[in-house]
Amino acid sequence: MVKNNPKNNKWMRRYRTFFVIGFVILCLQIFLAARFVALNKNTEPDENHWVPLNIESELDQEVEANSARKSKLDNFDDEDSNAISPKSKKQKVVNQTHLLRYDELEFVPPCSITTREAVSAINRAKTQKCKQLISNITCLSYADKLYPIELRGSCPAEGFVPGRELGCFKDDKKFRLLSGYFGVNKNENSPKYCMKLCLQSGFPYAGVQYSNECFCGVDEPPLSSKIPDSSCNLKCPGDQHATCGGYYTINVYQTGIKSKLFLLEREEMCDNFVFLEFVPQIANTEVTGGSNSSVKIVFLLTLNGRAVRQVKRLLKVLYHKNHYYYIHVDVRQDYLYRELLSLEKVLPNVRLTRRRFATIWGGASLLEMLRSCMWELLNIKEWKWDFVLNLSESDFPVKTVAQLTQFLTANRHRNFVKSHGREVQRFIQKQGLDKTFVECETRMWRVGDRQLPHGVQIDGGSDWIALSRKFVDYVREPGTGRLSFGIFKHTLLPAESFFHTALRNSKFCDTYIDNNLHVTNWKRKLGCKCQYKHVVDWCGCSPNDFTPDDWPRILSTISRQLYFARKFEPIINQAVILQLELWLYGLEEPSKRIPNLDSYWQSVYHYRDLGVTPDDGLLTLGNSVKRHVLRKFNQSNLTSCDVQIFHLMQVHTFHNKDAYRYSLFLLNTTDGVIEVAVKPVRNLVLMKPSPLMEHVQVLLLRSEGADLEEFLQVLSPFSEPVLVYRFSALRGSKIYNLTCLWISPSGHLQDVTDFTVDELSLIGHVKSALRQPVLPGVWTTKLIYKNTLLAEVKFLVTPLEFITGRPVQKLVPSLFSGRLLNTSKQGEGLYEKFLPNASQRAILEKINQSDSEREGNLLSSWIDGLFSKFYGIEKVCMAGVRMVTYAELKLVLV
Repeated sequence: MVKNNPKNNKWMRRYRTFFVIGFVILCLQIFLAARFVALNKNTEPDENHWVPLNIESELDQEVEANSARKSKLDNFDDEDSNAISPKSKKQKVVNQTHLLRYDELEFVPPCSITTREAVSAINRAKTQKCKQLISNITCLSYADKLYPIELRGSCPAEGFVPGRELGCFKDDKKFRLLSGYFGVNKNENSPKYCMKLCLQSGFPYAGVQYSNECFCGVDEPPLSSKIPDSSCNLKCPGDQHATCGGYYTINVYQTGIKSKLFLLEREEMCDNFVFLEFVPQIANTEVTGGSNSSVKIVFLLTLNGRAVRQVKRLLKVLYHKNHYYYIHVDVRQDYLYRELLSLEKVLPNVRLTRRRFATIWGGASLLEMLRSCMWELLNIKEWKWDFVLNLSESDFPVKTVAQLTQFLTANRHRNFVKSHGREVQRFIQKQGLDKTFVECETRMWRVGDRQLPHGVQIDGGSDWIALSRKFVDYVREPGTGRLSFGIFKHTLLPAESFFHTALRNSKFCDTYIDNNLHVTNWKRKLGCKCQYKHVVDWCGCSPNDFTPDDWPRILSTISRQLYFARKFEPIINQAVILQLELWLYGLEEPSKRIPNLDSYWQSVYHYRDLGVTPDDGLLTLGNSVKRHVLRKFNQSNLTSCDVQIFHLMQVHTFHNKDAYRYSLFLLNTTDGVIEVAVKPVRNLVLMKPSPLMEHVQVLLLRSEGADLEEFLQVLSPFSEPVLVYRFSALRGSKIYNLTCLWISPSGHLQDVTDFTVDELSLIGHVKSALRQPVLPGVWTTKLIYKNTLLAEVKFLVTPLEFITGRPVQKLVPSLFSGRLLNTSKQGEGLYEKFLPNASQRAILEKINQSDSEREGNLLSSWIDGLFSKFYGIEKVCMAGVRMVTYAELKLVLV
């Protein structure tokens, strides 16, 4: 028998406890790892949750372009980076909860559609035409028939041959030979794959190393680092017949892009030259050459909205007889088009295009509209122009047209675009260029991933551009070896990529100047709340409006090659526009007295509007205004006229000193016109003082997709209510996690939404999940923080007297009963103390049932009663009404 060693037994007893504890920890780690793997395997992201990205170029004129030398090495893997190779990933197959609803289709899709994005888009589209278009595009994408596989650029690249192998080189961990970009792809890496990636990113050199690593760079490796080819001997996962370097050894190739030679500007290095990647030209500041004739500019105004006064103000500042003004008005904006059309009769160098588009944020229609206008400009024989420069109604000059003309004359035949200034692959992901989108129903539907054609460099940035006539003629039509417009037809924000990419890859590449002549008022700290999700399956935000507080930013443009600023909206702030206009002409104050200088009117409705369906809620509100005015007349014994002779003609919002005063309803009668000033009644109640509510600036309800400037706050059963909030700067770094309760007119809790307010998210909105038609009546939203009621906002969902602009002839039960959510008893129980009690709810339900059966005069009286609670008549002004005296008018106003 073997005797036990006493020393061993003593050692075992001493460390027994440690062994037990270690074993327990090991078992716990194995258990948690198994749970984590199972959780990830069974969890799918929500179909409507997109990463909150900024789609428009994030860097404005304040930020320098980020060269490859400045960018950090960015690891990527084919499993988590669809920008490198979308097709290297498996398509996201739809799960059982997101099946295509074939019973709703009146056609048979040309293929089996399985990707989650496409299925979601088809199910959400409203018309059969749009559903079929999405299906057709998706199936073409599946079959690789939607985009060309390869394109050829025509930018001169003498001595740089695509695919030329330079040999095997010794690399160093601390000083990489190719330091522009780095990525890892364990499945597809090969020399061909890496060259495609580096060419797309704009690098002249590509290198493969350690089998699955791809490097891009701008500098040719020195001959001193070259080693025998046998040192690069590892096989490539994407091509077993090729080698992909070795351990700190790299096979280097030319991508075919020329590395340009530029002189450093610093005096102490004036004799030194360096090789860089593509570098834009530097704009001239003085006219050179024999010709001193000034260039002629086409100001291409692409207009939307109803701000006709601001458009005319912009035209007045821009106007010069030697330049041209070509105007595109969105096809849905008949009022603006009609108001501007008369300019053609008095100004020979102003024209409006008759081919109009319905453009949306991020849509392919925006690029199609720009190219259409450019094609028309080239065909106006009597217009001899040199540059086309696009502007919107939100732009305003920060230098005179004479200064702009002089600058562009010094840079004749050059092209001004603003690049994104970041690493290309990151830009592709942020911009959504690796996705396929379909535009229909004035929406961009995301339908899946795509692989960009190889052979060209991808570029993009701002969609505000100034292009020479020769380049415009070059890109006006697709094909003939040029960059095909078809690539961008199903691309998000194509106007921000097409001209940049075409310029970089064409014979005009030496005319590229990285400047869009604009300063843009970005305020990133205020955050981006995806304000365009109602028109696009993506997140994006717009610049902020200039106010007098931003004046230093405008002053900073004096010494820079910037000629315009954006955004300016007089409905938000008109004072800064007046300040800029005076500064532009060197004035301290207007040279003559201008009536209503601090006032502003903007159209909301006109009876002659065409192209869009009238707002039924606004028409219903106008009808109620007419009845209230009639009652005032009758009470004052002015007339016994019937309500039918009152016709709603126009609605405007009126502002004075940048404050909303009221909305003006213009009524026409047989005896003259009557204008009624109507203003919403504030229905915000702060229940308990708190540090957060002291910072409340805006807390109101409006419809999803409507601008914050929807001052009347008209909501109908077909609206999508959202709670809009704006807070002033919070003290410290406090974070508030708030809950919003949505309580129906019947007293039931219909939705609960959570949101966060902190110093980086002071402006935003909270969207409910209420389904249309929403129950008409008085709704209540309650703001909860830590189980304490902070505030409540009551809002009106107006019962409708009009459907698609026509009076309701008979009872429509679905409009007045709504579609209520099936809220759980548990949800109501959790917030029971914030809801009406059972007896109160029973009374409210009975009233709601009675209201849902109203029609005719009973419906009108219900609407008028609700109008009195949420709106007030401030003034009534009359013109041409024969029987009205001044004394009688005062009676009406009382």
